[in-house]
Amino acid sequence: MPETPDQLRQETAPGVDAETFRAAMASVCTPVSVVTTMAGDRPHGTTVSAFASLSLNPPMVLVSLDKSSELLRHVRRTLLFGLNILHTDQAAIAAGFARKGDDKFNGVGWTLTYGVPRLDGCAAWLACSVERMVNGGDHTVAFGHVLSAAHAAAPPLTYYQRRFGTHLVHQETH
Repeated sequence: MPETPDQLRQETAPGVDAETFRAAMASVCTPVSVVTTMAGDRPHGTTVSAFASLSLNPPMVLVSLDKSSELLRHVRRTLLFGLNILHTDQAAIAAGFARKGDDKFNGVGWTLTYGVPRLDGCAAWLACSVERMVNGGDHTVAFGHVLSAAHAAAPPLTYYQRRFGTHLVHQETH
C-alpha cells in the first residue's frame, strides 16, 4: 500500500494525457464568472470557471487563476478581487473576458465597488480580499475573504462540454 503521494503516483498509470483530462473536465458543469481587479485607475478581468464557495464563517471563496495571467499579477499587488458570477444572457461578456487584450471592458457597464470592478447585471457579485494564495500546477488558487455580496434572481451562465448554457431546475413530480 502506498504511503506517500509520490509512491501513489508511481503505482498508478503512467499519466493522463491533456486531451483526455480536458474531455473529462468538460463533462462537469461549472458556473461562469469574471474575476476583476484594478491596476491603478484601470480595470482588469478574466473569465474563470474554477471557483467555489469555501466557508460560511467567515465567508470565503476560492478562485483559480493561470500563473501566467496579467490578472494574477494585479491581484497579487492589490490583494483584492471581484467575483462577478454571470447570468445566462451574459455569454458574450464571458467570451470577451476569456480572450487576451486590454479592451475587455469596452462596452461593458461596471462600477468600482469595494475597490474592485463590479460588472452590471450579474447573477451574483462578491468583493473579496485575498487571505492567501496557493500554487497548484499551472494555476494559483486565491482564497478570498468576502467583504460584500449581492445577488439577483437570474439563472446562472454555465459551461458544459465546452459550451455556454444554463441550469434548469427539475420540477418534482409526486
